[in-house]
Amino acid sequence: MFEKILVANRGEIAVRIIRACKDMGIRTVAVFSEPDANSMHVEMADEAICIGKGASSYSYLRIDRLISAAEITDVDAIHPGYGFLSENAHFADVCESCNIRFIGPSSKAMNALQDKQVSRALSKKAGVPCPPGSDGIVETEQEALATAKKIGYPVMIKAVAGGGGRGMRVAHNDVSMIKGFHTSKAEAEKAFGNAGVYIEKFIENPHHIEIQILGDNDGNIIHLGERDCSIQRRHQKLIEETPSPLIENKHKNLRAQMGKAAIKIAQTAEYTSAGTVEFIADDSGNFYFLEVNKRCQVEHPITEEVTGIDIIKQQILIAMGEPLKLSQRHVTFTGHAIECRINAEDPFDNFRPSPGRIEMYYAPGGGGVRVDSHAYAGYTIPPHYDSMIGKLITYGKDRREAMERMNRALSEYMITGVKTTIPFEQAILQDPNFRRGVYSTNFIEDLLTGGRRELIEDKA
Repeated sequence: MFEKILVANRGEIAVRIIRACKDMGIRTVAVFSEPDANSMHVEMADEAICIGKGASSYSYLRIDRLISAAEITDVDAIHPGYGFLSENAHFADVCESCNIRFIGPSSKAMNALQDKQVSRALSKKAGVPCPPGSDGIVETEQEALATAKKIGYPVMIKAVAGGGGRGMRVAHNDVSMIKGFHTSKAEAEKAFGNAGVYIEKFIENPHHIEIQILGDNDGNIIHLGERDCSIQRRHQKLIEETPSPLIENKHKNLRAQMGKAAIKIAQTAEYTSAGTVEFIADDSGNFYFLEVNKRCQVEHPITEEVTGIDIIKQQILIAMGEPLKLSQRHVTFTGHAIECRINAEDPFDNFRPSPGRIEMYYAPGGGGVRVDSHAYAGYTIPPHYDSMIGKLITYGKDRREAMERMNRALSEYMITGVKTTIPFEQAILQDPNFRRGVYSTNFIEDLLTGGRRELIEDKA
């Protein structure tokens, strides 16, 4: 049993991890930057250490400072949360070399899935379909044009080290191909320090569906069903739900097929801990592998609600060397869950970030409502990090009940002092297509174009 864990993160995920540790009787150490000195996770932890100034490059991304904090406080393990260093194989190696357990996949598994192009090769080895595309990194615009001609427009240009939609462009012809190729490379170099891009077929009206997996150190791997993450803008997820309406309403056999494919990929990579295998699916029920997120996802709570499995606790137990107590036949799915990401952004001003002081904060409650947040009245949202204030999760016996609870909860959620995505999400929940479960990753773009923006703003 671990006696003490350092949480190498901030915000709501740090609070979430600390709560899980408290439930397990494990003491915690919080790290924080100077602007986060008054953050909730600092107050909740048993110990706290400042690791630097505001910018993450001076604090949460500083491996040397995190390790120093871990050694000073004599912790057994480090939980990286999501983002920051959670998928950094070097950080995992450094932890292990200092005799500190890294609560996440091994560096070997991370390296096997180190970027999207390597992951594509691994999925082919596992016999899991990928969208047609280039065999490797595309170096020149001539090669890019030749690849696009071979697989046919439209195509997607993707950064091999990408994430969060950065370094991604869709091209419908040679002109947009050349422009998108150079733009993606420049954006990828700036965001990731790696300008490599590859090209794959763009799936029209795609559905973004991911499978949650858990793997222990004895080679046992299970999946915990799917999450539909198609409600997104600029490839940033805004609303997620499980089960997926596409699967429930049209292709129920997909759950087992995609779950089996996710496990094959995880087995091939010798994956341990929690992770997510991401797929893209079309209306006809065809699906293709995208990538593996080698961490606990932001949207993990909705899976917890329908399975009753605490994913953070499972991560900790696996890192302690415990085998999974569950087999696939023991995993059951009950009811429906929806998550809205509550961000400090102005959705009607191109989602412009809205950092600042929260004047009033009142979180919703009642049956079937869960709020994962680090915010409170008087808290100042710093401009240096992700704009997430928290996550609102509702659960119901079916999708209709989960939606109605989400409508109620959004109307109860009161945050003043900063702009939030709440009114936009309220409008989405009232949209007839969303209510029918008929949507793809183009949903938000369609709402904000074609004369529907005014309708959405009026509803909000």
